Amino acid sequence: MISYPSRHCTVELQALPSRIGQVRRIVSAQLRYWHLDALIDRASLGVTELLSNVHRHAQPDKTCTVEIELLLDRLTVSVRDHDPRMPVVDDAEPLATCGRGLAMVAAMSESWGVRPDGESGKVVWFTLPTTSAAVAAPSRRARRTVLEKPARRFAEVGHAADGLRPEHAPARSAVAG
Repeated sequence: MISYPSRHCTVELQALPSRIGQVRRIVSAQLRYWHLDALIDRASLGVTELLSNVHRHAQPDKTCTVEIELLLDRLTVSVRDHDPRMPVVDDAEPLATCGRGLAMVAAMSESWGVRPDGESGKVVWFTLPTTSAAVAAPSRRARRTVLEKPARRFAEVGHAADGLRPEHAPARSAVAG
């Protein structure tokens, strides 16, 4: 259910992989409606990470509420679930395939946090600035940082028998949608 499309949008769902893609599309459409197209990628990434955490960790159920709210110069995205356990940001091992979600949310957002929601739940949230200068600045900073650091290889690419072209593994998606 979507409510208050002018400044506030709420979506209730089961945090299942098939639903996460639907919520990303809803968030994207809402941000386009608010003329905040520059925030779509970061908001979609953040909400995907938070919903993935609910899917992976929340007990006793996967029911949650995604809320996006536009207040003056700030977009707030929050996910409320029914598990009172607070998330822990761990340092992931270099070759780990998971464990970086909250670190990514922290890196791409202006601020983030978690708060208890009664006795049986919590809210994890992040904010993004909506002013044009602040929206453009993080991407320039991120590009400069990426260019200054050498790229790390996560896996070696195998060589074809003819030695001319590498063999490619098929692409796989962890989240539908």
